[in-house]
Amino acid sequence: MPDQTVGQPAAHDDMPQHVAIIMDGNGRWAAERELSRSEGHRHGVESVRAVVRAAIEIGLPYLTLFSFSSENWSRPQSEIRDLMMLLRRFIRTDLADLHKHGVRIRVIGKRSGIEGDIIRLIEDAVALTEKNDGLQLTVAFNYGSRDEIARAAQRIAEQVKGGTLDSADICPEMFDAYLDTSGLPDPDLLIRTSGEQRLSNFLLWQCAYAEFVFVDEYWPDFTRSTLEEAIATFRARERRFGGLQARSTA
Repeated sequence: MPDQTVGQPAAHDDMPQHVAIIMDGNGRWAAERELSRSEGHRHGVESVRAVVRAAIEIGLPYLTLFSFSSENWSRPQSEIRDLMMLLRRFIRTDLADLHKHGVRIRVIGKRSGIEGDIIRLIEDAVALTEKNDGLQLTVAFNYGSRDEIARAAQRIAEQVKGGTLDSADICPEMFDAYLDTSGLPDPDLLIRTSGEQRLSNFLLWQCAYAEFVFVDEYWPDFTRSTLEEAIATFRARERRFGGLQARSTA
């Protein structure tokens, strides 16, 4: 695994080290085909399999997928039931194969409000793969970035109040350690599908210096080629991180 300081962007040498994806457009994909939203989500799971397989094959170290936001609970209950069923089925069906390929699974987000059997499936998947050193697959489930930042600030405040932390020691690097993504490098590249161009409360802190690529394809149409095209766009960009372009001395 490439050596990289946690919380800092990867050097732009060749490939991004960490790709994050907002998987958007399942419902619209289904509507255009006069299918149910549940059918759109089912096809979206196939795209998850395809992008994870592609990430393994191209040697991507870190992949983070936004699967279910903390705001998605406002959707119709029938759709939420279908989404939870698909999550259960995905873990039970795909976990052994992911483990065989050395994928390490991590799930970020709140556990409150999630049914007990799903929590157990998540915990089992994390425990089974925790020593794997292949693709580091992070799934943002029941996740919202503002909530994540608020929970981190609350834990820091509690430690300051308890006298175990000096407020003068609070800095961005320390704050990273209190986020759900502690131990992961920040994303270099964030991809959003379906033509939408917003973050939707996803990795707001971590994407401070990420390159954004917005693609028109709905998530069920996302393929390895789409991923490779987004990475090619990333590789063509010049990343300054607040600095200036280095001038040639030739």
